[in-house]
Amino acid sequence: MPCYKWIVSSYIVKTPRQEYSAIVERGVISRVRGFLPPRAGKIFVVTTEDVWRHQGARLEEGLRGTDWERLLLPGGEIQKRLAPVEDLAEEMVAKGADRASVIVALGGGIVTDMAGFLAAIFMRGIPVIQIPTTLLAQVDAALGGKTGVNLTAGKNLIGSFHQPLVVLVDPGVVGTLPEREYHAGLYEVIKHGVIASAPLFALLRDCRSEVLAQVPAVVDEMIRESVRIKAEIVSADERESGLRRILNFGHTFGHALEAETRYSQFLHGEAVAFGMRAAVYLALTTGHLSESDGAQIADVIESYGPIPSLAGVDAEALQRRLLSDKKTVRGTIHFVLPVTIGKVEVVSGIPDNLVLWAIKKALA
Repeated sequence: MPCYKWIVSSYIVKTPRQEYSAIVERGVISRVRGFLPPRAGKIFVVTTEDVWRHQGARLEEGLRGTDWERLLLPGGEIQKRLAPVEDLAEEMVAKGADRASVIVALGGGIVTDMAGFLAAIFMRGIPVIQIPTTLLAQVDAALGGKTGVNLTAGKNLIGSFHQPLVVLVDPGVVGTLPEREYHAGLYEVIKHGVIASAPLFALLRDCRSEVLAQVPAVVDEMIRESVRIKAEIVSADERESGLRRILNFGHTFGHALEAETRYSQFLHGEAVAFGMRAAVYLALTTGHLSESDGAQIADVIESYGPIPSLAGVDAEALQRRLLSDKKTVRGTIHFVLPVTIGKVEVVSGIPDNLVLWAIKKALA
């Protein structure tokens, strides 16, 4: 198969309350003004210092002629808590925010989640434009309206659904990412391939050197396909009552790992990589997945690693953490398990001993 084709696309997300575009286009950050509402009030750019250092000039160009302020969030998953959101809300009030104001979220998944949550709750809801700057945020976090912050007990346990006005994805910003951040995003791309796109999975399997070299057309292709998949799934199931649950492949185990290590050892994508490994082992031992497909999935995950050391992580503690996951209902844990490359199922009622075995295998 060819390793890439050059396509720049716009995808429509349709939900019961809102319809918006997810645009994949190099240089789109410098055109953000064209996506503001006609009577927008003051613009509040929510970002971090490191993101602003790399992308601030592009966004300033895009906002030329508008009234805007910059608000800074602390970086890191450990800071993804309620207190910084409250601080920014106070700062917005002090700087003249009102119901006509618009938040522009410029950053990775932590920024898109926190800025989106701020927009959802400030004056009971103001518009937000999502401009994701990490690969992980571009293919996953910025699209779909999920917003929130963490509790010590678990990830994203406080939040709301708040769909953006538009999602602007500039694949060109990926080139400024540290190698570890880029790899973390690739795990989310692998997830999309496993759950819904055998061709995307094949690209990651067969074109590894081009993916790692960040050949522009290859980066565009895997982002485009991931955005297409998520846009279609969110349009079909905004509130995660059915189909959208498949996007959690790798996340049930991954969120447990993040919480157990206090959000200090693993990037989100790395935790998802561990979670996908555990889900593959669970699918194998429960008979949902063939050995050949399981080996392919495991090999592709490994080929974009390694993830940081898992030494010292306790399997029983991770299993207990699963009960705090958002997808656990009335004590029943729901797992997203692959049944073939490009298709998964949501499965519950799996015996605890098999779950523990899968965790131990993934930790080994």
